[in-house]
Amino acid sequence: MDKKKTLRWLLIAAALLVVALVLRFAVRGSGILPYILGAAALVILIDLFHKNWAVLAGIFLAGALVLRFAVRGYAWWGYLAAFIAALIVAHRFLSKPLFRALMVLVCLGFTYFCIVEVPIIKNAFTDEEPGRDYLIVLGAAVYGDQPSPTMERRLEGALEYLEEYPDSIAIVSGGMGAGETVTEAQAMHDWLIAHEVPEERILMEDKATSTQENLEFSFRIIRERGDEPDGKVAIVSSCYHLYRAKSMARNLGVEAAGVAAPWGETLVMLNYFIREAFGVTHLWVFGN
Repeated sequence: MDKKKTLRWLLIAAALLVVALVLRFAVRGSGILPYILGAAALVILIDLFHKNWAVLAGIFLAGALVLRFAVRGYAWWGYLAAFIAALIVAHRFLSKPLFRALMVLVCLGFTYFCIVEVPIIKNAFTDEEPGRDYLIVLGAAVYGDQPSPTMERRLEGALEYLEEYPDSIAIVSGGMGAGETVTEAQAMHDWLIAHEVPEERILMEDKATSTQENLEFSFRIIRERGDEPDGKVAIVSSCYHLYRAKSMARNLGVEAAGVAAPWGETLVMLNYFIREAFGVTHLWVFGN
């Protein structure tokens, strides 16, 4: 391809990327279109530079940095892009036998990843007949004093559950993290109150800093009320997180029902499904 054609296709790829970014961050309701345009730009760049390993690796590395540091909710896509860049460099510098051995390890790792995702996906739905005496709402990030999108979706799931099961009591669980001006429990409490959930139906657990502590401390509140949590608890969380949350509860001697929060933006959700495989691996190895 001559220089003029290369420049023309570069400009087209750049224009597609600019339009994709504008649609993604400045236009509401653009749906999947920005991702289609971004993918088209990436295909053009790969086609242009597939013979130039350094430029191709640089494209993936630049994409990795943007996904990891410039946008929220795409960090694991960024790690994947960085991994692809590393494979491109490895293909250039490793001998053929070493690169083949590396690819065997990559295939084994991918196979393990698929195995881990099976129970995650299988449990990513609300259980049948989830009605229980208590609903534990697992915390998520708070931006200042406002719920993050992930937390808000969990609260929407909790609100729907509380309306369907009017005798159930919510336990909102989560302490204060970096960059937060209120505890996660307080932010969730305030959101539910604003959506007309009666104060007497909300209990706050505001010390937990992990899912394990969310459950331990919430079970403690239930026992302090003279109840036993086993068989009387439902857990609302993001769908990708339910398998791990229910497994942790089981490790603490409590069988809990799972309630899936509403689905979010598809690529962001898939990002968290990727991340969850590592969380589940930690659970399997260390038990928490």
